[in-house]
Parts: sequence; structure tokens; C-alpha cells
Amino acid sequence: MTALPTAEPRELNLDPERLKLAHQLLTEWTDAGDIPGAAIVVGRHGKMVEPVFFGKQGPERKAEPIRQDGMFLLASITKPIVYMSALRLVERGQLVLSNPVTHYIPDFAAHHKESILVHHLFTHTSGMPDMLSNNVELRQSLAPLDKFINGAIYDTVPLFQPAGTGLSYQSMGTLIVAEIVQRLTRKTIAQHVRDEIIKPLGLNSTWLGRGDFPRERLVRVETPEYQAGSHFGWNSKYWQDLGVPWGGMFASPADMAVICQCMLNYGEVQGTQLLSRSMVEMATTNRLDDYPDLPESIRRSQPWGLGWRLNHPGQSGSWGNLLDRSVFGHTGATGTMVWMDRRRDGFAVLLTTAIRSRAPWRLVQLSNIIASAFIEPANL
Repeated sequence: MTALPTAEPRELNLDPERLKLAHQLLTEWTDAGDIPGAAIVVGRHGKMVEPVFFGKQGPERKAEPIRQDGMFLLASITKPIVYMSALRLVERGQLVLSNPVTHYIPDFAAHHKESILVHHLFTHTSGMPDMLSNNVELRQSLAPLDKFINGAIYDTVPLFQPAGTGLSYQSMGTLIVAEIVQRLTRKTIAQHVRDEIIKPLGLNSTWLGRGDFPRERLVRVETPEYQAGSHFGWNSKYWQDLGVPWGGMFASPADMAVICQCMLNYGEVQGTQLLSRSMVEMATTNRLDDYPDLPESIRRSQPWGLGWRLNHPGQSGSWGNLLDRSVFGHTGATGTMVWMDRRRDGFAVLLTTAIRSRAPWRLVQLSNIIASAFIEPANL
């Protein structure tokens, strides 16, 4: 398997004129320099419309045109893919989500983290902080991943207790899951993702970190101010090679389409059953309903699955005004978004290189156009 089969929009009940609107918008934004580079893939019924690329390979004024084989920094879309690789261990009986994290990492009890169960790390209800307090200092010193792991185990103090009583987005929770995986498998998390996700799905242009791919293929991104002129920013050799499990994966748009189709189709794509249907159902439905002490307003309006987020309609973090709360996906700080919609039997992959927080409405605007392109049967 290399990629999903391609089709013309009308063959997939997609309105080509609506898709052209999205393409025109990305062309305008990249021509104006609002977004350095981008790619878009829309799929339906097991096929995809050919990926389209826009803009330049980097944010520099004289950057070269974007490469058709470019690999984008997914940022936090890395998280659900790492979580997917851990769910394969659950299916084999090696990992139990309802166990305390201390069952796998005894020293995690530091600073009273004993109440955190493994599944709290998947649903962002652990109380773990998003980043370490010395995150920037570690990056400035070009620290290896082990240093971040040690900090997450020994230095983090829960933002709330007990776990399961609040919701707070936590990259360090993803890092702890990666460390559990490393201890169980005696592989690096990059090797585990390779063996459990990349190889089974036949992904040719995806890796946690750069791997052996030529650096020229990596699409460079806008960076936050604290990274300006540094040797540790998102486009640095250090960061590209580090492969952090909370945000360091690179992938091509076509490879992301395969992952989306796999999850959309309950774990199966082109004859490969990556995860069981029951596991994918658990991962892509609201698991916050499982926590009796979580406020009802959070459970209802900010649903999360296992690693995958569900859309938050009516919230500022919504991915689109035409998508209900059953739509699942993720976003990334580098300007990335993927969503999958079983009702429409389709998905969207939006990969840009402009920092999302500076203009989050851009991805929502594109998402609205794309969602409106799905021509739906009259009985839906």
C-alpha cells in the first residue's frame, strides 16, 4: 500500500466548485505571504482527490517553491498517532488503560500523581501540565528526549487532583504514554510507531522525527518568537531529529489520508486491519462521559476520545460550523488540522506552515468550505 486511490471530486459526491474555493483561498494566502506553504487533501468513500500543494517550502522571503514530495511537521497531530500505536498494545493485553500509571512507572508517584490512570493520559484529564517548567531551557541545551521524560516523571505537579475531575490539554501526558510504551516494548517510541503504524499501513513518507529522509523534503514552518534565531527551533536539525512524541512527526498529505481513512473505516484500510472496530469506536467517541466527577458542562461541550479529539461546536476551538460533535480529528500548532466525519464518510487534511494561534480562523474558514463541498444524500 502506498496511497489511497484517487478520484475526481464528482465521483466522490464532492462539489468541485466548492473545493476550488478552498484552493483559491490558499492560493491568495500563500501569494500574499500570510501562509508560507500548504497542502490539502479531501477524501470520501475510501478514495481521495489528488493532493494539492501551495506556496513555498519555507517562511523565508526567497524560499524555494513547495515540493510535491514535501513532508509537513504535524505538530500535535502527532499525539493521536502515538496513542494509536499504544492502543495496539492494549489489544494484545500488554497495556491496561484502567491501571494506574505507577503500575508501569513506579517513580511517577512523585508529587502525588498516584491517582492518575493510564486512560487519563489519553483524554487530557490527568492534570499533567502541557509543558515542563524548564521546557525552553531544555531545548536551549539541546537535551535528549530522556531529559524531558525524567522531568515529566519526577518534576511535574498535577494542575488538579484527583485525575478525572478536570480537563487540561497535556503534551506531557502524551510523553508519559510514550515512556510506558518504551518500557513495555524495549523499543524507542519512534521504532514502535514505525513497527505498529508506519509499516503496517505502508506509509512511505512518515516518521516520528526526520528519520533517514533528506532534510530538503521537510517543509519549514513559521516559528514562535522565543525560537527566533535559535539553534533549537522547529526548523533546526536538533528539533527535526528529536522526534518528540507530542509533536515531532513529519508526514506527507497522502500518508495522512491513509491514516484518516483507517480511522474513518473503524481500523481497516485497503485490506489491513490496524485496530479492531471496538477499539476504534472507543477511541473516537466521547470518553469524558466515563468520568463521574468531571463537570457536565465539560463533558458535553468539550468531548475527547482516546487520543483523538471530537469537535467542539459552539466553542472557540471548533474546527468548523458545519461539523457536529461526532466528528473527530486533531489540530497542530504549526497550522495543521485533520478531521474525519463518519456521517459524510469523508475526511479533510489541511496542512499549512503558519502558526495556528496567530489566525486560527483560517483553518476554520477552509474547513467550512470543504465541509460544504460534501454533497449529501437527501435522506441524511
